[in-house]
Amino acid sequence: MENKIGAAGARSFACLFAGLLGAAGVPTAAAAGAAAAATVANVPASRPAAGPADARFKAIYTQEWKWRLTQRLEDEEDDDSGVRPDLPHVDPATQQARLAYWEAVLKQLDGIAPARLSAPERINYAVYRAQIAALVAGQRFREYEKPLNADSAFWSNMADEGRKHFSTEKEYRDYLKQLAEVPRYFAEETANLRAGLARGFTPPRVTLVGRDSSLTSVTEAATPQDTVFYTPFKSMPATIAAATQDELRAAAAQAIATSVLPAYRALLDFMRNQYVPNAREALAAESLPDGKAYYQSKIVEFTTTALSADQIHQIGLDEMAKIRAEMQTTIAQTGFTGELPAFLHFLRTDPRFYAKTPEELLMRAAYIAKKFDGKAGQYFGYLPRRRFAITPVPVDQAPFYTSGRGGPGVYLVNTYDLPSRALYSLPALTLHESAPGHAFQMPVALEQKGLPQFRRAYISAYGEGWALYSERLGTEMGIYETPYETFGMLSYQAWRAARLVVDTGIHAKGWTRAQAQAYLHDNTALSEHEIETEVDRYISWPGQALSYYLGEMAIINARKKAEAALGARFDIRHFHDTVLQLGSVPLPVLAARIDAFIADGGKNPYPQQE
Repeated sequence: MENKIGAAGARSFACLFAGLLGAAGVPTAAAAGAAAAATVANVPASRPAAGPADARFKAIYTQEWKWRLTQRLEDEEDDDSGVRPDLPHVDPATQQARLAYWEAVLKQLDGIAPARLSAPERINYAVYRAQIAALVAGQRFREYEKPLNADSAFWSNMADEGRKHFSTEKEYRDYLKQLAEVPRYFAEETANLRAGLARGFTPPRVTLVGRDSSLTSVTEAATPQDTVFYTPFKSMPATIAAATQDELRAAAAQAIATSVLPAYRALLDFMRNQYVPNAREALAAESLPDGKAYYQSKIVEFTTTALSADQIHQIGLDEMAKIRAEMQTTIAQTGFTGELPAFLHFLRTDPRFYAKTPEELLMRAAYIAKKFDGKAGQYFGYLPRRRFAITPVPVDQAPFYTSGRGGPGVYLVNTYDLPSRALYSLPALTLHESAPGHAFQMPVALEQKGLPQFRRAYISAYGEGWALYSERLGTEMGIYETPYETFGMLSYQAWRAARLVVDTGIHAKGWTRAQAQAYLHDNTALSEHEIETEVDRYISWPGQALSYYLGEMAIINARKKAEAALGARFDIRHFHDTVLQLGSVPLPVLAARIDAFIADGGKNPYPQQE
C-alpha cells in the first residue's frame, strides 16, 4: 500500500517491527519476536490494573507522537482531508536528530517492565516498541538516502497532494504555501539521493529505467494549468467568492511556474544524467553496505518473525507445491485437457478473459465489490462506517503500478494495458484491495475507540496477511462463480507464495532478474507486464513481498486452532471481528490475542452488536 493507500505506502510507517541490529543495541529478530509474544501471552488471571507503569508508558508515547507530528512523519487526521502548509525536512541534520530522539525513546522503553503494565497497555507496548525499533533501524541504515522504489517516489507522493479536493480558502492558501516549499524539499531529497549514490545505496539501475515518466508528466505540461498541481483550482467551492477564486488561481499558476516546474526540471536532469546511469547494477539487498544485516532487518520488519532467508525460501517452495496440486484440480474442472504451461498460455491469450475498455474493468470490479456486500453480514459482526470509491490508477503512475491498491475510502484499479488485467483474477484482486481487504480492514482499525494514535500505523505482515486471507475467504463466501475465477484466486495465492521464493532468491541467493521472472511465469497466471513490474518491485523494495503469505498463514493457523479448540462454539463472525479489532499488530501479538479469544470461549468482541 504505497502512497497513503498503498503505502503501505512510502508515506506511511508500513510494516513496522524490530530491526536485526544486535550489535547496535536493537534486539535481535528472535528476541524481538519472543518479547512481543511474551508481552501479551500467558497473562495471569489477576491482571494488573492501570498503575504507575501505565502512566509512565503513556507519557513516553504521547510525547513522542506529538513530536512525530511536528516532523511531518504522520498525518494529524485519520482521513485524506486537509492540507499542510509545509513539506517535511529530510536533510541529514534532521535525520540524525530523529535517530537520536528515537534511540532515547527506545532506552526509556527498556526501563519499563511489561509485566507491570495493564493488559491493554501490554499490547500497546508490544506494538510500540517494535515500531520504534524499526524506526531506529531505518535511520541507522540511512534508508532516507533511497527515497524511491520501482513504483513510488517522493515526487510521486508529492503529486498525490494535487489530487486532493479542498473545501475552504485556508486549505487553498495552505496548499500554495506547500507548493512554495517544493524547491527546498526537492533539493534536500536530491542531496539524500547523492549521498546514497556515493556509497552504492540505490535501487538497482534496471528498476529505474523509464521511471522518469512521472517527472516528465509534469515537466512536459504545456502550461502550469496542465499540471496535476493545478487540479484543485479547476473546480472550486461556490462558498469561496469569485474574486478570491481568481486570485487563488493566479497565485497557483505563479507558484507552479516559479517553484514547482523548476524543481521538477532540475530533478529530472539529475535523475537522467547522474542518478540512473550510476545506480548500482547488482540486484541483491545483501550487496548493499552491511547488506546481510540490512536484508535481515527488512525480513524482521516486514514479517514480524525471526525467520531466516533460507527458512522463508523453503516455506515458499513447500507452499507452492501445495497450491500447484490445487491448481491441477481446478484445471480439470474447467475441462481443459493440457498441462499447466498450456493452460497458463490459454489464460494469457484468450480475449474472453480481458476487458475491452477501462470502464468495463471498473464496472466489473464494482459488481464484485457489491457481491461481497451481500455476504458481509454472514462473516462479520462489525461493519465499518466508511465507504470506498473505485477509481483508476493515475495515468502518470499506471505503467509501473501494481494491478490495484486499496485503503480507507478508495480501491484503485489499474486500467493501463488492459490485456494485462485478467478478469478471472479480478474477484481475488477486489477482495484483497477493497472489502473485506484493505478498504474494509483499515477503516475498522481506525474506528476503534481508545487506541493511541501510534496504533494506526500499518504493519504489513498483519494488513497484507489479512488481505490475502480475504482472497481465500472468497471461496467460502461464494464470490468465485467459475473454475476460471477460482484458478485466478489460486494463481494469486501462488503469486504470493512465489514471492517468498523470489524475494529471498534475489536478495540472498544470487538470483537474476530473468530467473525471478521465469519463476513467476511458470507458476502463476500473471501477465508478462505484471511479472516485469512485480519483479522490479521486489528488487527495489527488499523484504516487503514476504509479508503477504506469511501473514496469511498466521491467520489461517490461528483460525484452525480456534475452530479445533472451540468446536460448536466457534463463530466465524466473532473470530473475524477479534482479528480486525486489534488493528495492525505483529504476528506474535495476533497469535496471543487468539489464544485469549479461545480461553474466553470465543465470545463476541462487540457484544453490543448482538
